[in-house]
Amino acid sequence: MKDTYPNKVGKVGLAPAATAGSGNAPALIFNKLINLLIKILVRLGILKKDLDYHLVRASMVIIYFFFGYQKWFPYEAQNLIPFFKNGPLISWMYPVFGVQGASWFLGVSEWLFGALLFLGFWNKKLGVLGALGSCVTFIMTITIIPFMPDGWNVAAGGFPAMQGDVAFLMKDLVLFAVSVYLLKQDVARASLSPESARAYSDHKKQNPA
Repeated sequence: MKDTYPNKVGKVGLAPAATAGSGNAPALIFNKLINLLIKILVRLGILKKDLDYHLVRASMVIIYFFFGYQKWFPYEAQNLIPFFKNGPLISWMYPVFGVQGASWFLGVSEWLFGALLFLGFWNKKLGVLGALGSCVTFIMTITIIPFMPDGWNVAAGGFPAMQGDVAFLMKDLVLFAVSVYLLKQDVARASLSPESARAYSDHKKQNPA
């Protein structure tokens, strides 16, 4: 007798069930390894209250210290020439300050924003100023990318095969995102009343994730 439709469906459904154990073995092993990794990371303190917030801030302070230090020397002033000349938001600095003066101005700005971010560990309002200045800084550098000559490798077909100064500037996309993150976090904390700030801190302690 011919199989009815329900019987056919039942028979077809038996094949995956019979092989489910062997087919899911790699996935089960992968899940066990991931779960083990997650447990290790938790024990190492990855969920510690505001770990990412403080780590990101410290990273930006360090970056601004070293970047600002470079700007005081003639070698860096020369290296910055193509960036200033092709930057729509910073090209005005050369007529106003000159080559070395523009580099000094940038160095002072970077150290100022870095100092404000550092003070933001304790004073969130100063942190807001530092993060806001950082956002403006990287908007000014990111806008150089479309105007930088020889930024895309012709032999590799041009865009998006970046090279040279454009490749160097791409990091500023991440640094801009980091600056926005710090700005948001500091504005949220600075806008809280003392009572709300304590409640927020208690909430973070109870819910570190």
